[in-house]
Amino acid sequence: MAMKEEVVCVTGGSGYTVRATVKNLRDEKETKHLEALEGAESRLRLFEIDLLNYDSIAAAITGSNGVFHLASPCTVAKFDDPENELLAPAIKGTINVLTAAKEFGIRRVVVISSVCAIMPSPNWPADKVKNEECWADEEYCKKKGMWYPLSITLAEKAAWEFAKEKGLDIVVVNPGAVLGPILPPTLNASMLMILCLLQGCTDTYEDVFMGLVHVKDVALAHILVYENSAATGRHLCVEIISHYGDFAAKVAELYPEYKVPRLPKDTQPGLLRAKDGAKKLMDLGLQFIPTEQIIRDAVESLKSKGFIS
Repeated sequence: MAMKEEVVCVTGGSGYTVRATVKNLRDEKETKHLEALEGAESRLRLFEIDLLNYDSIAAAITGSNGVFHLASPCTVAKFDDPENELLAPAIKGTINVLTAAKEFGIRRVVVISSVCAIMPSPNWPADKVKNEECWADEEYCKKKGMWYPLSITLAEKAAWEFAKEKGLDIVVVNPGAVLGPILPPTLNASMLMILCLLQGCTDTYEDVFMGLVHVKDVALAHILVYENSAATGRHLCVEIISHYGDFAAKVAELYPEYKVPRLPKDTQPGLLRAKDGAKKLMDLGLQFIPTEQIIRDAVESLKSKGFIS
């Protein structure tokens, strides 16, 4: 690498100059918490982009050494037109980012995918722990109207196909439910999940839950796979592979004052538990924050931000 300032573009760190992207530069809900970060004044530049607008992406990426592509619509909402509202934006947005990365000579692209591109996978061998070789079953997702897992799966597959055809160096991180301290004023899907659990929600997310991961570990995972040339392929990013029932039971144990429902122990049919599901990241040196601390950091942040009392 040339001896120059390392610049990374984050679409949607630690000694880097960061070009971060937002939908609307005039919306303080998108920008204020980023501009308040330590070092932001000198090392953060915000760009307004539309992932379906190639030129806006190119403007943000120009001059960067690496790209962290974090942006894909993540929601459990229902859609009137999933093809145009979710699938096409996820796939086309990803290809636009990779096309710009190739054009401007980016050395490595880190793509954040999800465990939702690994499961639901009902045909995976019952006696084998799910790993990076496992892919979500597209037909099963279509049949059950699981549009987010389908979109993230198709987007990741499109990224791998593009990388192979164009010779672009990409590496993928597949996080589980991302919890921890809250930076923005709104909650992501994972933090909404624990908030609803504390309020008594009995959903079990049987087809998409594989375990928790601390938001700080997700950030560190991205840096590790970006900086380490030995990192290749997909990287499952969960503290342990576990069932949602395990998570709910631990939340109830730690916070008995809330209305956490009693759930079955085995909420994910056929999912084998494992302590080293994220072995690839562990081998790169990532020491995951344990489940109990993940939960405490998430709940205490919900309290401090006024989402619960």
